[in-house]
Amino acid sequence: MASRPTTPRITPVAHDEADERLWELIPRTAASDGDVLNIFTTLVRHPGLFAKWMPFGGKLLTGKLPARDRELLILRTGWRCQSEYEWGQHVIIGRAAGITEDEVRRIQEGPEALGWSALDATLLRAADELHDDSCITDATWAALASTYDDKQLIEIPMVVGQYHLVSFCLNSLGVQRESGVPGFKG
Repeated sequence: MASRPTTPRITPVAHDEADERLWELIPRTAASDGDVLNIFTTLVRHPGLFAKWMPFGGKLLTGKLPARDRELLILRTGWRCQSEYEWGQHVIIGRAAGITEDEVRRIQEGPEALGWSALDATLLRAADELHDDSCITDATWAALASTYDDKQLIEIPMVVGQYHLVSFCLNSLGVQRESGVPGFKG
């Protein structure tokens, strides 16, 4: 596996170098008292793409899947892509969605780790299958279809695909974690 950049390859935009229209595109995070995240201040350097991407990502974060289930998919994807930025941000979001510290650790071990419910293991397996082969197997699909409706089933590969895209960008652009955001080791 290629090493990840330890410094930004594209510098996040600073407030004093952007006009107000550009800053209006960037969401402020309630958790950080209105601060902006490095992912947004980096990707906004391509304003047209950023403006189209944000609604899609936002829709998936407020879609039909239960938040905890969505975060299991995202965290497993971030882990498999070795995207420490994605992992750290979604550890925080996942905790708020009900994922425990023990579960965060087990996500790294995967669907075969002891302690997962059948559904949780199936979600992690779906993320792994998409990562490894770009397709959910029939057996995993059948297990998912016994719980989720059509809209939720559509969201599962969309979420995993979206967070592959995000992980690829974060890793390649060298987006650095904000202070206090956990890494792979906590």
